[in-house]
Amino acid sequence: MSETGASGTIDSRMDIHQILEYLPHRYPILLVDRVLEVVPGERITALKNVSMNEPFFPGHYPHHPVMPGVLVVEAMAQTAAILSFKTMGSKPDGVSVYYFVGIDNARFKRPVGPGDQLIIDVRIETTRRGIWKYSATAKVDGQVAAEADLMCAMRSTSA
Repeated sequence: MSETGASGTIDSRMDIHQILEYLPHRYPILLVDRVLEVVPGERITALKNVSMNEPFFPGHYPHHPVMPGVLVVEAMAQTAAILSFKTMGSKPDGVSVYYFVGIDNARFKRPVGPGDQLIIDVRIETTRRGIWKYSATAKVDGQVAAEADLMCAMRSTSA
């Protein structure tokens, strides 16, 4: 189901089965559980349920489990990839990979731990010569956990 808003088409939610069509990632690195809203060409909101069963918690840190900041940023990048594919009206083709090519202004404001629900907001800032630039924020309970400016690009995997 889709709606049309002032800024364009708003696609309906995406469940995990639909997300798997847009991301090549699989357990244990798939870090998006649901898409709440996507406006192709503009923005996306997704969520990641953080469980004590995550494979990184036993080692980071056993006495006080914290989701590594780089994985919070990876969750934002995966959300950005979904937005890009939705914007292009395509899905991964098995011949190309959507690479993370840059991170600027990354800031971590609060730890993310078991039981938290990470709400990820990503906005497209620019697209130029195959490089997509985004602003991204991840929140827990309305508080900013992390924010960053991301850059990604599609590249062929063939030699």
